[in-house]
Amino acid sequence: MSPDPDPTPEVPSLEPIVAVAIPALNEAGKIGRVLDRFPDDPRFEAIVVDDGSNDGTGEEARAHGAAVVIRHEQRGGVGNAIRDGWKAGMQRERPYLALLSGDDQHDPSELVGALEALLATDADYLQGSRWMEGGRVVGSSGQRGLGTRIYSRIFSVLAGRRITDATNGFRILRASVLAHPGLDINQEWLDSYDLEPYVLYKAIRGKFRVIEYPCTVTYHLDEGYTKMRGIRDWWRLFRPALLLRIGVKR
Repeated sequence: MSPDPDPTPEVPSLEPIVAVAIPALNEAGKIGRVLDRFPDDPRFEAIVVDDGSNDGTGEEARAHGAAVVIRHEQRGGVGNAIRDGWKAGMQRERPYLALLSGDDQHDPSELVGALEALLATDADYLQGSRWMEGGRVVGSSGQRGLGTRIYSRIFSVLAGRRITDATNGFRILRASVLAHPGLDINQEWLDSYDLEPYVLYKAIRGKFRVIEYPCTVTYHLDEGYTKMRGIRDWWRLFRPALLLRIGVKR
């Protein structure tokens, strides 16, 4: 009697290496589209942070395959949501963290090429750009397009490094960047739109290797394409680089 064939060796399960934080406030109908186009790549996992939605955003995220859904019973701000998503990724020991908008402005499939660019250049931080060569805008951005260009020029002057699209939420970074002693994402003043430019500024000034990567931004005019409201929210984008540069904040 012939011996039994050797059992098929077990293939170790592949753990994700990139935790993608997706902040979402009342994005039912959009968050499902985002997750349906999420990369079919085991290196990525989606962490949706439902920031006090009342339209079933969290339930839709679960139904469309989010690895983790974090629920805020009360709205805490987009920065607070991003922070909680990134912290969840670090608790899950993911070496890289990423960010996507929950309103379907970004193309999730572009995360794959972005990660490859980050790894190929051994960079610490990748900033998406709709304005560099290869980037594009779908739909009309109106005055917002001009505003993002002006903002990026001012940010670049304050940070001391040319960044073509400093407001773009598409980004990937090493989790170790957030462990730098000169960077503290837990400050309360970073609960809103301040967090993203704060981390970008700190990455540049902390001498981390920062690269840009072309990405697509789509404006869904018939659905509303931004939750920013007026001068107050633009000031929250502007103030991190300014206040850090003059030493008012740390």
